Amino acid sequence: MKTRSMADIKAAIAALGPVLPGSISTQWNVCGKPGCRCKDAKRPRRHGPYHQLSFTLAGRSSTLFLKPADVAAARRCLRRYRRLKDLCAQWAWACVAQARRGGVASIEEGA
Repeated sequence: MKTRSMADIKAAIAALGPVLPGSISTQWNVCGKPGCRCKDAKRPRRHGPYHQLSFTLAGRSSTLFLKPADVAAARRCLRRYRRLKDLCAQWAWACVAQARRGGVASIEEGA
């Protein structure tokens, strides 16, 4: 992995925009209404699709139902979150490289 400068990494993080952790799942449901199209004997058609964002933050799992119009934006936010995690790893490697070159005190000076 090529080591980038901490300033470059900070700038990339600042430019990311909104992020969302987790993953999106798509569900199709069967309701409890008798005679509904989802229970048709010959050609059942489930309700949906319903999109749900599942995530864990600070050790707590949660979900968020997404409106159909928000799914594309949520996918972009998920990609940015993965990029954020990658940039954080790069930042840590840059700090280690700087500590090897100039000692741990040099990291705090360059922060």
